[in-house]
Amino acid sequence: MILLDGKVASASVKENIKATVSAIISNNQRVPHLAAILIGNDGASETYVASKVRNCKEVGFQSTLIRFDNNVEEKVLLDKINELNNDDNIDGILVQLPLPKHIQEAKVIQAIHPDKDVDGFHPINAGKLVQGLPGIIPATPLGIMLLFEHYKIDTKGKNAIIIGRSYIVGRPMSVLLSSNLLYGNSTVTLCHSYTSNLKELCLQADIIVSAIGKPEFIKADMIKQNAIVIDVGITRVNDVTSVKGFKLKGDVLFNEVKEKASAITPVPGGVGLMTIAGLLKNTLAAYQKKMN
Repeated sequence: MILLDGKVASASVKENIKATVSAIISNNQRVPHLAAILIGNDGASETYVASKVRNCKEVGFQSTLIRFDNNVEEKVLLDKINELNNDDNIDGILVQLPLPKHIQEAKVIQAIHPDKDVDGFHPINAGKLVQGLPGIIPATPLGIMLLFEHYKIDTKGKNAIIIGRSYIVGRPMSVLLSSNLLYGNSTVTLCHSYTSNLKELCLQADIIVSAIGKPEFIKADMIKQNAIVIDVGITRVNDVTSVKGFKLKGDVLFNEVKEKASAITPVPGGVGLMTIAGLLKNTLAAYQKKMN
């Protein structure tokens, strides 16, 4: 069994980015600059944004963190995004999700200029992905593809099951895995909450990508021998024995499934780290497009 270690694979991606940034600095050019917007003080969001800012620093990017109270008016947020769109020193913009209920998520996503949409959520980038055109790929699916590349996971001709149909992971992942790419060319089935024969489909799958947010939902009796299992889910589960009061659980019952899988990602330490690697690659690509 191969442990698809996000720490190892993301470190490799970041080393390559650092080398590129070093070359940029040696040419006396400004470095890539990511602006992150955080609304409210949700613990998970705070953790995610802090990690993104820290990783920017590690590879030599500049980053700016913009905070708003949870009751910020939608117009104020949209005005700030517009300001960042028009700032030539900002290469990437991300707004940490989820948003407060009074703010329309779709409106915020569409307000970010597609060339600065380093999360890859804008409809223009989504359309380019479907048509196989150059654009920004959502960071988590991109990170998974980078993980396949690092560990040289053969996906060609394989049956792949993707559980979850969000625009953040499931749908773009289905496009990438079915595309004519080095780590694509799979036959993909996209499953969701109304899929009636999920276990049967999973037992036929060579590759399972689970992004449903249900802790330890995927058990050993749902996968076939030597399947490749990618666990995107990460949920905080209350745990009085933990110093933090919670533990992070994936969608997969790891200790059980690893005995049957040929390759599997851990949680934490798997896809989450690759998502940040994907975000950094997208920011660098946005910078390079602008500078060229």
